[in-house]
Formats: sequence, structure tokens, C-alpha cells
Amino acid sequence: MASSNPKIIFIFFILISIFTPQTFSQGDSSCESQTHNTCNNKSKAITLKIIAIVSILVTSMIGVCLPLVTRSISALSPDRNLFVIVKAFAAGIILGTGFMHVLPDSFEMLSSNCLKENPWHKFPFTGFVAMLSAIVTLAIDSMATSLYSRKHNNARLINPEQVQNGVHNIINGTGDQEMGTVNNNVHFHSHHHGSLSKDGMKLLRYRVIAMVLELGIIVHSIVIGISLGSSNNTCTIKGLVAALCFHQMFEGMGLGGCILQAEYKMLKKAAMAFFFSVTTPFGIALGIALSNTYEENSPRALITVGLLNASSAGLLIYMALVDLLAADFMGDKLQSSIKLQIKAFIAVLLGAGGMSLMAKWA
Repeated sequence: MASSNPKIIFIFFILISIFTPQTFSQGDSSCESQTHNTCNNKSKAITLKIIAIVSILVTSMIGVCLPLVTRSISALSPDRNLFVIVKAFAAGIILGTGFMHVLPDSFEMLSSNCLKENPWHKFPFTGFVAMLSAIVTLAIDSMATSLYSRKHNNARLINPEQVQNGVHNIINGTGDQEMGTVNNNVHFHSHHHGSLSKDGMKLLRYRVIAMVLELGIIVHSIVIGISLGSSNNTCTIKGLVAALCFHQMFEGMGLGGCILQAEYKMLKKAAMAFFFSVTTPFGIALGIALSNTYEENSPRALITVGLLNASSAGLLIYMALVDLLAADFMGDKLQSSIKLQIKAFIAVLLGAGGMSLMAKWA
């Protein structure tokens, strides 16, 4: 599974390339903008888009790398209270993104007057797709954890002729066989069948969470980037750039915290940080390239982007509530301290509130 994440991302880019020609096809003339907008200025918009690519790339890199490079600071290590509070704040950012940005955009697109009355105005496709996305995310989450567990259980079946300090004791067919191996400072114990310890299972969950969360973030980052890159409205772009910088930095901190807890090797950490950092700038560049043929009110564009937003919203909301917030709030650390729980709740509210405020401009 070490290379599964790049493969998933590669498959996603293929899907984007399939959807894009349909999404950016010209729409019906009845849905084209009839009024001249004084904010539409293509030359100024290009300058703002270039600024957006650079600034969003930098803030994304800072956000996702900050938890990784500050591990040497004792106050920010994963076992300290401050790390839990910062992670709760970042989870609030992700939750606010799903509820206040991605989901409303999908509702707006799929209820547009440019779409036919039947079926788009007769059935709540946004809620339906978001619900299905959350269920599919649950299935992926569960099955990926099972596959990881089986893989690592099999990998931990060590030759019984080895003993603990280089050579394991041989136990003659009866009793339990203890195998104390250390992987990334986590001890795995096996009783004949090689089952993982509690710490081992926790590490595997962190790895699954990091992968699924990155995939969900990449999906909506590409869509947001395309929307910004294809727009020539300078009034919209200015507010959107500031909002996206804030959003990408703190969302990156949430993902970076998950990557840190997953204890990947340096190459895997660098790959995941790279893909997160470049997806929104890549989407902006793709939007610029397709801006001449883009029609935001095209029925195909509204349907495709609206459905992608709905699926992304379901995934982000599930990940924020189940894998980030519920996992931490129901975990041993927060359950043992009411004071820490209150601080974490405040952090969640601040993160979600910040993204809610950003919805005014983006």
C-alpha cells in the first residue's frame, strides 16, 4: 500500500481529464450572461490569477509542512495537548469547508434555472450525492483498514527460529508465541495469528485517515482551482484568493497533522505534502488554459461541477466528524480531561467559524 496514494491521485487526474471537455463546453445561449459586468477584465484577471497561484502554493506548503517540521518542538509533538488543540482547529476548518463552501456551491449549481425542471428541480441531488459519498467514504475507510491490518499481520509473521534480540525463542507448538518487533516506535505483538496490538491498530487507522483525507481535499481543491482560473471577474478573484490562502493553510495543517501521526517515511510524507500543495495551483492553471471555452452557466458544467462538489462535501464532512473529531474526542487523551475537551471544542468552533466568515467573500 506504500504506493497506493500516488496511484489513486493519478486515477483521479485521469477522471478529471475525462470530465473536463464536457464540463467546459459552451452552454445554451439562454443561460449566457446578458449584462455587462464592470468587474470583468481579462488582463487584470490574469495578473491576479498568477498572484493566486504563487500565494496559494506558498501558503499550502507552509500549512501542510508546519506540523511535519515542528515535531522537534516538544510543545507541538503529537502527544502534547497543544497538538490536539491545533488539530481540532484544523478539523473545524475542514468541517466548515464542507458545510459552508462546497455544499452550498453544489446546491446553487444543481438548482440553477439553466438546468431542466425535470429531474434537477424535482429531486435534491446535492443531498443525495453527499449522502452516498459519505457512505462510500465509510466503506473505503473500513475496507482500507481491514486490508492494511491483513497486510501488516502477514508481514509480522516472523520465522520462529529468530530470538528477540536478533534471535526469537522457539516455542514448541503449544502456548503463545510473543514477537516483539518495533516499527516506527510502535510495538506489535503476535499470538500465532500475528494480530496487531492496540498501538499498531491506531497507527494503521492514522495511515488510512491520512490517505482518504488527502484524496477528498484534492478533489475539491481541483474544482475550486478550476473555478478561480476560469473566471475573469476581478472583484470575485480578489476575495477568493485571500479566502483560499487562509483555507489552504489551515486545511494543510489538519492534513499535515494526520500525516505526522501516520509516521510515514520521509519520501511518502514529501509526496503527500507535494500533491496537496500543487492541486489548487494546478486547478487554477487548468482553468486559465480553458477560460476561452468556459461557460459557467453551461448545463454540463453546472451538473459536472455540482456533482463533484456534492461528493467532495460528503467526504469532507464524514472525515472531519468521524475520523478527526470523533476519533480524538472519544479517545483516551481527551476523555481523561474535561478542561482539554473544552479547549478543543473552542478550537473547533473557531476553525468552523473562521471558514463560515470566509463564506461571505468566497
